[in-house]
Amino acid sequence: MTSELNFAGLGLADPLLRAIADAGYATPTPVQAQAIPVVLAGRDLRAAAQTGTGKTAGFTLPILHRLSAPGPDGQPVPTRAGKPRCLVLTPTRELAAQVEESVRTYGKYLPLKSLVVFGGVNINPQITALRGRVDILVATPGRLLDHVGQRTVDLSAVEVLVLDEADRMLDMGFIRDIRRILALLPRQRQNLLFSATFSNEIRELADGLLRDPASVEVARRNTASELVEQSVHLVDKTLKRHLLAHLIRSQRWDQVLVFTRTKHGANRLAEQLSKDGIEATAIHGNKSQNARTRALAAFKAGDVPVLVATDIAARGLDIDQLPQVVNFELPEVPEDYVHRIGRTGRAGSSGAAVSLVDREESRLLADIERLLKKPIPRAVSESFEPPPLAQRTSLDDDRPPRPQHARRGRPQQPSGGRSFGQGPRPVPQGDTQRGAASVPTGAGRGTGRGNGSGGASTSGTGANRNGGNRSGSGAGTGARSGQGPLPRSATRRAA
Repeated sequence: MTSELNFAGLGLADPLLRAIADAGYATPTPVQAQAIPVVLAGRDLRAAAQTGTGKTAGFTLPILHRLSAPGPDGQPVPTRAGKPRCLVLTPTRELAAQVEESVRTYGKYLPLKSLVVFGGVNINPQITALRGRVDILVATPGRLLDHVGQRTVDLSAVEVLVLDEADRMLDMGFIRDIRRILALLPRQRQNLLFSATFSNEIRELADGLLRDPASVEVARRNTASELVEQSVHLVDKTLKRHLLAHLIRSQRWDQVLVFTRTKHGANRLAEQLSKDGIEATAIHGNKSQNARTRALAAFKAGDVPVLVATDIAARGLDIDQLPQVVNFELPEVPEDYVHRIGRTGRAGSSGAAVSLVDREESRLLADIERLLKKPIPRAVSESFEPPPLAQRTSLDDDRPPRPQHARRGRPQQPSGGRSFGQGPRPVPQGDTQRGAASVPTGAGRGTGRGNGSGGASTSGTGANRNGGNRSGSGAGTGARSGQGPLPRSATRRAA
């Protein structure tokens, strides 16, 4: 039935159908076919679909249709400066930019204005844009609260709220920010919650947010696309870089996205590959937004064949027909594996995902296979010849020392998962649940209001959100908007 349905049959306005045709689409994906009629009817929606299935168009198209409709008097509904009618919240800068780009693509024949705001860039151009008309605002939670604090945005006129990649927002510690934002919205509104995975925590959030929602679930929970061919190479960590270089050359990969667990590891691997004669660049939370944008653009254009990324890139990277993903290191959270390999095998195209697994990662591999409910096939590169012992390295070599922080006069205890046979693993410097900056400790409290610039945090900064620091006025804990210090449970692995 879905294969015979076209966008015109969904009841979308003619300007939207023209834009869809310009983009080269004719048939809606399953999630679009199910979600669009629900949103057009004004109902709340809870939608779960694996990455690459078209979730973004599933909510942008019907929202554009609804906002472009005339009011009861037959006239266009007026929009006041800084008072958006639709708010879309996303966890990362890249995803926010991608969603807003989709809004502009599909809404190019409509008189609606959209704007994207996120941290890591100068806030002043965003303030200037908010002085004009904004119908659809796409934002990351931290930067949106910056604007709320500076009274440059008014959320009292929001008619539609979208939480996109809601599970990732909870993973990154945005639940408090989301609750603060919800308190600023009108009670009467349409709520749409989209997520690639639906954990029990997300279902609890949905139960408190949505009113009599329709549900769309086009794939089994936490499943990988069947279009992605998965394989595992069992290899010592000191040989991973050499095997990766061999695979790139021998299989002639001209575009490959490689995932590491840490920002230091991403930088080091990109440098090692470049020294091996394979051009590579890294993208992660410590990079400025301009640097991340340039790196992604060069990778998409084919100028750089290898992009090394942390999990911040597992959501929001939309690369047409990306053929190859490599897990240089397995993620600590099994669901992140699904998001990583979901960067390939998108929109009906096939792809391949290779994981390089050291024996110390055997437990992580078992957790992933338990989530997928099936084993991942093992592979062997018969033509790979290991280099001499003296030339073997791992990403742990030359890692910069991690400073010891004091907490209330006592040594700070390390946190994080337990490495195999190595005891507790300290939290890497600069790793926080919210993005790229560490949370300094001491006396006093920061204001949590900032200029949105990137880089390392300093005394008095608020907790980094969306990869951008929010400079505060006081030295000390870097408390967030007067809410008190960030709890220790908020620290996470590198993003």
